Amino acid sequence: MRRPDMLRAMLKYPKDLLTLIAHLRKLPGVGKKTAERYAFQLLEWEGKDLHEFAEGIATLKERVQACVKCGCLMDGMRCSFCDQERRDRTQLCIIASPRDAYAIEDTGTYRGLYHVLGALLSPLDGKTPDALNLPHLQSRIEGLGVKETILALDSTLEGDATSLYLKEQFEKLGIEVSRLALGLPLGSSLDFVDEGTLSQALSGRRKF
Repeated sequence: MRRPDMLRAMLKYPKDLLTLIAHLRKLPGVGKKTAERYAFQLLEWEGKDLHEFAEGIATLKERVQACVKCGCLMDGMRCSFCDQERRDRTQLCIIASPRDAYAIEDTGTYRGLYHVLGALLSPLDGKTPDALNLPHLQSRIEGLGVKETILALDSTLEGDATSLYLKEQFEKLGIEVSRLALGLPLGSSLDFVDEGTLSQALSGRRKF
């Protein structure tokens, strides 16, 4: 007679379910057990909901595009972050990810323009200054007549290295450089900073 533990070792999830679990585990913060729970929850959804969910994922990158000017996400063909009639074009907030723009907007304290770098300096990961596309950034600064650049990058090793590098580049252009200050914990990511703390850090920014 086969022992129970041997039987358990022989039992496996169906191949398609294993594939789904593997994809779910690619999401940040999702481990094996959580991915399995999500997968089994999806099995309980109605077919219509599953088709809508799958279609939304399949067409996500086609429907949600980044603005070629600032790098923020557009709503259809319009970029509200580039609306110069409502925003102060003399201020340019430099962020690493489009998601950071929404975190800053939630504070209600900033009305300038944004520029998404899309990457932070990390030589070990092959992310050199070329990954920052500085010619495009410099062109925007000169074209807009920017007077102040605000470095709103994560307070991490990569974020600090990128901020120092950009500071050196901006000083050559004679542009004022400031960086988020008060209340931003060391080693923190903007994704995990609450609105009040981020608002204080933005309002209390200092020359850098």
